[in-house]
Amino acid sequence: MVEPVLRAGETYPFPPDITESQAFDVWVQVPVATFVAEYDKKTVVGTYYIKPNQPGLGAHVCNCGYIVTQEARGKGIASRMCRHSQEEAVARGFRAMQYNMVVSTNEVALHIWKKNGFQVVGRLPKAFKHAKHGFVDAFIMYKELQTVSV
Repeated sequence: MVEPVLRAGETYPFPPDITESQAFDVWVQVPVATFVAEYDKKTVVGTYYIKPNQPGLGAHVCNCGYIVTQEARGKGIASRMCRHSQEEAVARGFRAMQYNMVVSTNEVALHIWKKNGFQVVGRLPKAFKHAKHGFVDAFIMYKELQTVSV
């Protein structure tokens, strides 16, 4: 499920020739947790990871990456994983969630994240080298998950 998305070069900045071992590290070893979405407890239809976006003084903001299988797209899986990830983030002590590079051509993801309360807080001109469209813009998206008390 992860391999075709990373190899496509359309949504994640990892090199399309990433090895299985490297992909495992990125998706499973480095994050604090990795989850799968199942259909009928038999078929995995999606996955996401959660990790601190930055170390130390920035570790209260998490980052997530999501993948839905081709067959399960358009069925609300990404939205459900997004909501689940926010609940998990709060339970793990994170106060906000940040997506560092939402590719501008990924209109479906932009729509889903906005629908789930994320705002575009920055635009990175030509920051992503898309496999089909060349250099395209990317967005930084952010959502505060709970009130920060001072």
